[in-house]
Amino acid sequence: MKKTLLGIVCAALTFSCTTHQKVVNLTPQIQEEIKEEPGLKRKVAIARFSNETQYAKGLFYDKENDPIGKQAVDILSAKLASTNKFILLERQDMDKILEELEIAGNDGFQKVGADYLIIGSVTEFGRKNVGDVNAFSRSKTQTVQAGVSIRLVDVSTGQIIYSEEAKGEAETTNKTVLGLGERTDYDATLSDKAISAAISKLVENIVNNCMDRPWKSYFLSYDENGIFISGGKTQGLKVGDLFEVVEKGKSVKNPQTGMMMELPGKTVGKVRVDFMGGEDPQNEFSMVSFTTGTIDRQKLTNYYIKEVQQ
Repeated sequence: MKKTLLGIVCAALTFSCTTHQKVVNLTPQIQEEIKEEPGLKRKVAIARFSNETQYAKGLFYDKENDPIGKQAVDILSAKLASTNKFILLERQDMDKILEELEIAGNDGFQKVGADYLIIGSVTEFGRKNVGDVNAFSRSKTQTVQAGVSIRLVDVSTGQIIYSEEAKGEAETTNKTVLGLGERTDYDATLSDKAISAAISKLVENIVNNCMDRPWKSYFLSYDENGIFISGGKTQGLKVGDLFEVVEKGKSVKNPQTGMMMELPGKTVGKVRVDFMGGEDPQNEFSMVSFTTGTIDRQKLTNYYIKEVQQ
């Protein structure tokens, strides 16, 4: 009997010294799938990401330095960058960039416009602790839930082309036996995991909505020195790529909405990329030649170049 009791106690002590932790991360495995098919990159900027909950809003709360909002921006930026589908443009900390340029005496900063703007907010955030006490054991589960809402705006029209809300959850469980074992304190990393899980659910849809719309470029110059368009290597262009040249449609006012809208244009030719130059999105260009069709050299702004849809 003594040996049996001793064996039970030893087994309990062995188990009690092991902290059992479980983290539930609802992040779907989508990053690898997105990376498989690289395409022409779109220019994207995160215009705003605010914290619309009451979490972390104390007496000295600073809306411009909200930790939850900044955390969401950093997570979303990292996930979008990992897809290798976008040229991400800084908007959140632009003042710091301009300050550094001023210190360096560099006044050659070039502003680059985005194709799409992402506007988001953390709409839900909560934490709960659940305990379970038995005769010989005690367990404690910490759970964090977060809700994130985003809007994707087409800058050329100002229209919202995608809007959705997603929720994520993360939890960790700690168990002790006979009063022995490591007790879990406040786990701040669960906040990161819950927000990351919610954002991960939206990333694939952001990618799909941006990539489903044709990539566009514009003529820079057309003279005896050649035909030049904007865009180059960092946006995914390659020598030999073919693009359609479209003459813009007529702009009319929609009496129903009061908004100006552009009627569908017509394809007037195709161009092939012959040479690329420049080092970054600000100064990249491509030299092209027409394989079919032609345009009016004096009215370059009436045309744009778009990706050939498969």
